[in-house]
Amino acid sequence: MNITRRNAILLSAAASVTSLAGVSSALAGHTPQTRAPQAQPPRSAEGDIFDVNSLMNPAGWTDRAILGSEDAKVTVIEYTSPTCPFCAAFHNDTYPQFKTDFIDTGKAKFIVRPFARNVLDAVVFMLSDVAGEDMYHNVLNTYFNTQHIWSRSETPRDAMLAVALELGFTEESFENALTNQELFAALELTRDQALEEFGLTGTPTFYINGKLLSGNKTLQEMAAEINPLLG
Repeated sequence: MNITRRNAILLSAAASVTSLAGVSSALAGHTPQTRAPQAQPPRSAEGDIFDVNSLMNPAGWTDRAILGSEDAKVTVIEYTSPTCPFCAAFHNDTYPQFKTDFIDTGKAKFIVRPFARNVLDAVVFMLSDVAGEDMYHNVLNTYFNTQHIWSRSETPRDAMLAVALELGFTEESFENALTNQELFAALELTRDQALEEFGLTGTPTFYINGKLLSGNKTLQEMAAEINPLLG
């Protein structure tokens, strides 16, 4: 699922409005930077195991609003894209009960990590970050709940702003959130690392104590992986 130059241009053009100009221009023509261009990483497969310590040190990114007990036996890391319909399906349909069964009970620690496939994904995560720890998941989940509206809009800036206003942003704070180039660069680094080091080929991708699971998973599928790790 590498972001090609052609796709980056098309995705950027889809959101090329004045208020997103800084982010759009940064994405236009962008291809992921490869730290080792001479060697392509092996393609990952469902069930591959990755080093947890490496997974817990994302390049450029500091994980926000980690949910669950620090002492939980299980750590679930999800790489997600707000424009991905399978990601939205997980967060809208499965996540609420997953949170009740595993996060709120202290069984699992849950980390939502960005995978910005396009400028709209970047905008959602930049807004979530600016909103702060207490609002981070609320902002992200609200955009998942309204994905069918803003992701299909012919005027994405206006559609995304409308959601932001409902969340308590002003138009000024919405605009200001998109000017953080350091945060945007961090999103790029995190995406590139996931592709090159952690075998990510699509979203959502979950790592359960380092074990890779790709695609939208049901609550039963998540439980089947987590429960044996609880001892």
